[in-house]
Amino acid sequence: MYLRRVFRWAAGGVVCLGAVYAFQRPFRQFHGVEYYSFELPPGWQEKTEFAFARLMFPPGPLNGYRGRDADWHDGISLWTQDYPRADRHFSQAVRRLTRVHIRSAEQPVNLEEGDAYDWPWLYAVQVGEWGLTDRQGQLLREYCLRGGFFMADDLHGDAEWYEFESRIRKAFPEYTIREIPDDDPIFHTVYDLNERYQVPGQAHLRLGYKNGPTGKGAHWRAIYDDKGRILVAISYNSDIGDAWEFADDAWYPSRFSDLAMRLGVNYIIYSMTH
Repeated sequence: MYLRRVFRWAAGGVVCLGAVYAFQRPFRQFHGVEYYSFELPPGWQEKTEFAFARLMFPPGPLNGYRGRDADWHDGISLWTQDYPRADRHFSQAVRRLTRVHIRSAEQPVNLEEGDAYDWPWLYAVQVGEWGLTDRQGQLLREYCLRGGFFMADDLHGDAEWYEFESRIRKAFPEYTIREIPDDDPIFHTVYDLNERYQVPGQAHLRLGYKNGPTGKGAHWRAIYDDKGRILVAISYNSDIGDAWEFADDAWYPSRFSDLAMRLGVNYIIYSMTH
């Protein structure tokens, strides 16, 4: 009798484990708007506690790649800006600077495929040019309210802010976007980031900003839930992804990459502890 029960438990475990692996989506590389082909880093298949999850999304009205976009589901689209160099450089830095067991390769995430809940932290680039749909907004809302953390990066000036805000309202119509105060825990989880400054993209180093006068000056904004936890962290008028992407470029100022790395580490630890 005892052996039969053990066998049933073991068989049930095999079935459950098989179901888990059956529903895990295989890793896939996409062609990007900047990088069309690239080698997989060592350890890309390693099972880890964390991976850099990048949000896939359709382009919006301000899409700077209009006319050369592929279907956004297949890459070569707005969401692949800086991809995958930014993702992999930052993941390498997280391995060096923390004890987080992070995968060396990123994980593109399509909210409509239902696998966002595998990742506690989700990143999106150029969100001033995105075309988040009503359905995707509701899925993003569910993801964040159930404990997920969303980092929105690389939007500059009034026009892009308007596009970002109008889309993020599809997810959080009742919450106010506000500046993150200096004493918020997100700026002190690992590093004390009391001195924060604008991080320009590599193509905008000469001016230090983009999109006219309203693109000047760094703002670190957030959407908080009712308990004071940050759901969405917004780097307005800074390009953190570029600072990750060009962290190994001798021509890109190290002070920008240094701040970007420390900021990202703080956000990751915050996402896993709050």
